[in-house]
Amino acid sequence: MGTLQENVVSPTLLNAMNPAKSAAGTAPSEAEDRFMKLLVAQMKNQDPLNPLDNAEITSQLAQLSTVTGIDRLNKTLEAMMGSTQSSQALQAASMIGRSVLAPGSTLALSSGQARFGVEFSAPTESATVTIRDASGRPVRELSLGPSAAGTLLLSWDGTTDAGVPAANGAYAFDVTAKAGGQNVSATALSVGQVTSVSGGAQGLKLNVQGLGALSAADIREIL
Repeated sequence: MGTLQENVVSPTLLNAMNPAKSAAGTAPSEAEDRFMKLLVAQMKNQDPLNPLDNAEITSQLAQLSTVTGIDRLNKTLEAMMGSTQSSQALQAASMIGRSVLAPGSTLALSSGQARFGVEFSAPTESATVTIRDASGRPVRELSLGPSAAGTLLLSWDGTTDAGVPAANGAYAFDVTAKAGGQNVSATALSVGQVTSVSGGAQGLKLNVQGLGALSAADIREIL
């Protein structure tokens, strides 16, 4: 039996596993570098009588390719998410100072003017809005005719059912709607001004005066 020669890794194989830096000077990642060093060490110290076969080497290289691909995909997704969040923040910031219509059952009467709204889940034949003072007593009842499904912006001139002007301040209201003798779901909507934008684990929030922190999905209309 001849003398076993020292294991020598082919320069071609080493070049294939450790490619030169690209023109842009990009170096292998730490994970790739560690993986390659371990693989080369494994090949150098393999049993000459039971060497690694091509299938095993190919399998390990495939694992590296998969891990590298997932890492790059994650970094790409993180970059895309960061870009999207920045874009959303800029769009949300542009709403500061704007009035919006969102779920709420309060309205503010000032100088004989108050705006609010309702959202119908289906077309209605009739609807009634009852405006109440701070003690819960009705001060004005507004009758609405047929309406389509969706959002309806309304206003109140501050006149009570007795025909006298109501005092400026905060009021509450509720809505009932019918179609074909059946109740139709109606959501009360309040008007508030966006004062600031904040971010957190639940995403961007619009801080609306009198309505609190709202998500973009809560906004029914920008006035």
